[in-house]
Amino acid sequence: MDIEKVFHMNGGIGNNSYAKNSHLQKKGSDMVKHITMEAIEQVYLSTGAPASFGIADLGCSSGPNSLSIVKEIIQAVQSLSSSHLQPPPEFRVYLNDLPTNDFNSIFKALPDFCRELQNEGKNQNPSGFFIGAYPGSFYQRLFPNNCLHFVYSSYSLHWLSRVPEGLRNELGEPLNRGTIYISERSPISIAEAYVKQFRRDFGEFLRKRAEEVVSGGRMVLILLGRDGADHVDRGNSFLWHLLARAFAILVSQGKVKEEEVDRYDVNFYAPNKDEIEEEVKREGSFGLERIEKFELEKKVKNGESYGKEVAKTVRAIQESMISHHFGDAILESLFHNYSTILDEESAKQDIKPISFVIVLTKF
Repeated sequence: MDIEKVFHMNGGIGNNSYAKNSHLQKKGSDMVKHITMEAIEQVYLSTGAPASFGIADLGCSSGPNSLSIVKEIIQAVQSLSSSHLQPPPEFRVYLNDLPTNDFNSIFKALPDFCRELQNEGKNQNPSGFFIGAYPGSFYQRLFPNNCLHFVYSSYSLHWLSRVPEGLRNELGEPLNRGTIYISERSPISIAEAYVKQFRRDFGEFLRKRAEEVVSGGRMVLILLGRDGADHVDRGNSFLWHLLARAFAILVSQGKVKEEEVDRYDVNFYAPNKDEIEEEVKREGSFGLERIEKFELEKKVKNGESYGKEVAKTVRAIQESMISHHFGDAILESLFHNYSTILDEESAKQDIKPISFVIVLTKF
């Protein structure tokens, strides 16, 4: 499967769209916004209050989250320039996601976005504001040399560039039967394949950004992860385990063939702190200024159950991949089962997926 051609968040503004179901991602980015703003201040001052300030949002997707962080970054830099008696810089904003992303919805929101910037700017409007979409994988080069001062990526880097190699035997038969990610019954080679793919991808991400980020520039990366060395926990891996159980119900009902599930594996990896630190050190272009673990609060919106909210979020993210492999006829049944299982399990014991926020500085 060519991830770059298939994988995307649900576009538009419908009930199953990412725009309507990215509340959890927004909650996570808001929880660590103070860290993002501190990094912005540091990069603005350490790079000499540049007259032209380059910002990239990698994995920007679409919907309200895609431009809200850009506005906050611009306003923070405007405030800094004013407090240091400097003219506001021009802003170059680079929005990146895979080519199948719904960039059109972002462009449609730009007129209102620009008006909001002007109305809230208190006469500190930027001397220039230039924004563009740069479709492509962020595991490849995207931008010119030394054009970025600040890179932001929220809930994107746990998505791998591909499903790892090594999940099949020499005859092409799946080794990870009955599940879709690393589980308790997975052979050790499955976890090793995912670790290898993450290291390759994250190292490539750092190498490419090192060519694009100016000396002293910073990156703030938010991604899902895990505690400790064990790949199986009651966090992000457990959410995949429960989705596999939802598939198993459809198999038992004859709606999906067991071998189809056996051949479906997700392009996801939840690294631990050590794996992140080791890869940053090994690649060598960036200094690790900060890495912090955090958990999202379990409070849900609009009185919905925890299971429904998580199921809607996962559907908005995974629907493109599931539809490509199984067809779209199973979606309603699958995610109904998933939300029910999630509610049952969370009633027994908390499900605790963790996130990391990472601040990196270009040497």
